Amino acid sequence: MYVSVKGGEKAINNAHSWLSEIRRGDVNIAELNIKQISEQLTLSVDRVMSEGSLYDKDLSALAIKQSRGDLIEAIFLIRAYRTTLPRIGSSKPIETGKMLCLRRISATFKDIPGKQKLGPTFDYTHRLLDFKLLADGEYDKAKIEKYDDKEIPHVLSFLNKEGLIQKEIPSGKTSKDITRNPINFPLTRSERLQSLSRGDEGFLLGLAYSTQRGYARNHAFVGELRTGYVEVKFEIPELGIEINIADVMFTECESVNQFKGSKKIPAQFTRGYGLVFGQLERKAISMALVDRSMRWKEFGEEYLGVAAQDEEFIISHCDNIQATGFLEHIKLPHYVDFQAELDLVRKIREEYKKNEQHT
Repeated sequence: MYVSVKGGEKAINNAHSWLSEIRRGDVNIAELNIKQISEQLTLSVDRVMSEGSLYDKDLSALAIKQSRGDLIEAIFLIRAYRTTLPRIGSSKPIETGKMLCLRRISATFKDIPGKQKLGPTFDYTHRLLDFKLLADGEYDKAKIEKYDDKEIPHVLSFLNKEGLIQKEIPSGKTSKDITRNPINFPLTRSERLQSLSRGDEGFLLGLAYSTQRGYARNHAFVGELRTGYVEVKFEIPELGIEINIADVMFTECESVNQFKGSKKIPAQFTRGYGLVFGQLERKAISMALVDRSMRWKEFGEEYLGVAAQDEEFIISHCDNIQATGFLEHIKLPHYVDFQAELDLVRKIREEYKKNEQHT
């Protein structure tokens, strides 16, 4: 606790009490419970889980309630809680091709095996306030077809068959967990993707937008965007068996970019990749575009000196918890530092006045 003046501790304790009172709001109105937040503010909960790197809807809802709806503060709470949890092992790599899709679209192919599924989306709404929502309990019920539980292939696999898109070859190496090991530049693609998945949605959105406006010559199409549930499996070495520990909702995006080719590689398409918890489409698409723009060296492309190509700049600044900590520390008392600068400015001004008098 930073107590810089006499009586500071008492003031801080009272500030905590006042925060609690403001958070509760009007006591004549029913208090929000955790289930209401997790079931009705699902996209906020998804963002907290994704950027907090912890898949737990109720804990994320609790963090949102505790933070008065400040999502970055809620993400901070989840990250802090995550550090207290023991790790008993690592799950197997998920198979998104076996995703139980609630939503699946492609901007590159109209007719695709498994069909396009619009799913729950704002894409086709008119962005007009719906005053029916002021009446509690009113909502439209959807007519939903039975979910197809068959394996649905990725759209870009069709381009793979013709050799029209670059092949993603597994490295065979175990990826380093950036939450447990410090990163060193240059990063592997796995480390970059981990950082982007935890990165701030707004920051990545701005970078992705810049690539579309010509700042990385990286105009992309959404090859496929899918949201749904994927089995997360864990292997028990002692028993030699594999068990399903959870069905987790993910959003996955594969972007497609044209590549003119080089002396060694013929013209083909390349891809960017995004994968996040929940239904965070903007985040997944932004992640895919930024991933692709950072691969300029891999494809022998020209470095244009733009932010979206600069790995160190992006990875060092995309984390909103680090950014918030550094930004908000300037609210803390800097009395001694400022007094030193104040004395310096006064001294310089005195010398300036003396020089003026002599001239």
